[in-house]
Order: sequence, then structure tokens, then C-alpha cells
Amino acid sequence: MFFQIYGIKNKSLPSFYYIRGMKAWFLFLSLTCANLFFAQDTPNVADAKASTRSANVHIVSDSFYMPQLQRYRRVLIYLPPDYGKTRKKYPVLYMHDGQNLFDDATSFVGEWQVDENLNELAKNGGPQLIVVGIDHGEKKRQDELSPWKNEKYGGGEGGAYTEFIVETLKPFIDKNYRTKANDTGIGGSSMGGLISLYAAAKYPTVFSKVLVFSPAFWFALPQVKQQLTGAHFRGTKIYMIAGEKESAEMVDDAKQIADVLRNHKVGLLFKTDADGTHSEKYWNREFPAAIRYLYGK
Repeated sequence: MFFQIYGIKNKSLPSFYYIRGMKAWFLFLSLTCANLFFAQDTPNVADAKASTRSANVHIVSDSFYMPQLQRYRRVLIYLPPDYGKTRKKYPVLYMHDGQNLFDDATSFVGEWQVDENLNELAKNGGPQLIVVGIDHGEKKRQDELSPWKNEKYGGGEGGAYTEFIVETLKPFIDKNYRTKANDTGIGGSSMGGLISLYAAAKYPTVFSKVLVFSPAFWFALPQVKQQLTGAHFRGTKIYMIAGEKESAEMVDDAKQIADVLRNHKVGLLFKTDADGTHSEKYWNREFPAAIRYLYGK
């Protein structure tokens, strides 16, 4: 068939035509292989997103070891604009899903703009704090962000994950950065909201502030209620939001948890938003208000 393509029907023709046809075939084959090679290994510049991470966001480690889970994870840190100009110590907020916090280039469908929001707050005299972002575990995300198992979606590693934050990551951050070790918060959205409230209830002397956005309480609602009912909060401040355009059970589940929390001595600010969607755009918008409530004077 190849000989027919190049005008040569059989090898009985004069060798001149045969060789000429073979040369043409080898040239075609070489160009095709080269195109396939570069198509696979050359990034599509049009599809690549430019980094939006601010200069005061740094990578603590691309492979921070998590002994409790026996795996590695990228950890980022946001430092206040005046961190390098003073000797002040700052409160800290630990956040999950680090890929979506600071950089559009690593986000799933947009970022929270935590760095831009905090820079703007600092510029206008608002709270200044350090934010530690922990990347999620990709396929392990739901396993790590719930201590309870869901028959359909996994879970069950949340206890080890929060232990990693408290016993491994926090001591490292407190040792290497100027932190107010006794002024620590934790926060996230969706599964990150679920694990944050769990961590605050499990470690009430460690986390005094909790940011809970669009919490995935549906994942283990009875277990969440049971844990919070028996919790011993110590003046914890909690900022919790839920959007009416998220899911059928989002607002109702959040209201049930808010009712449980009101039985404790906590500073709870809970609100629902008619236009709230399960998206970084919503969480980005609400983030400054949460920071002012949790860390403001």
C-alpha cells in the first residue's frame, strides 16, 4: 500500500523509483513521529494560566512530610506586607485546599484571592495575619478532610490530618516564623469547612477561631452533631456561611449545626446568602468580612 501511495505499485519497477519512493516514505514517517513527540511534550501556551500569586506568598516546601499519613504535601505561607520591616508577631490561620487560595494558575475554577484580600485589608488598617495554605491530596482529598467515613465517598483520615497540623506543621511554623502561637485559627470551604469545625472541637485550646464556608455537613451530619454536642469550646469565634444556591440541603444542614453551636459558649456569626453559590467566587467575596470578624479588634 505504501508503494501505491507514493506512485510505486511493486518492487519489480526500476530501483530508481523504488529508492525514491522509500526515501519519501521515511521522510513522511520521520516528520510524523517528530510532530507526535512535540505535541506530547510541548505545553500548550494558550491553555496555561498565568500565576497570580502575590510576592508575599512563599512556598514553605513542595514536599512537606506528613508522618501521620506517611505522605508529602506542598505547603504555602502568606506573610503580611510589613513582615520584613518589623519584629512583630502575628496570629495565624491554617487553611485547606492550598491550590485554590492564592493562585489562579493552580486553582480548580478560580481562586479565593486570599493574598490580595489580606493585602487590601492591611493597606486600610485592617487585621494582619499569617496564612498557611495546605494543598489538598487530590484523590485523597475527601479521605483527609473527614474523620468519619461516608459509604459512597470515603473519608476517615481526618483525625490523622488534623493531628498533622497540630503536632507537626504548627510547631514548625511557630519555630520558623514570628507567630502568636496562642492566637491560631483554622478554616476552609466545603469539606474544608467540615474538617475545620471538627479540628476546633477536637483541639479547643489550639484553635480559637474558625472560618467555615459552605460546609459539607451532608458528608457525615449525624456524626458532626454528636461531636459538637459533646464539645468543650473555650470562647471560640466561628464565622459560618451557607449559600441558598449551593444545594438542597446546604442551608438546612448549616442551620442545624448552628443550633447545636448556640448551646455552647462560642462567638458564632452565622449567615445565609440568597445568591451564594458553591464557588471560589462566593468565598472570595465573603473572606474579608470573615477576617474582620475573627481577627478584628
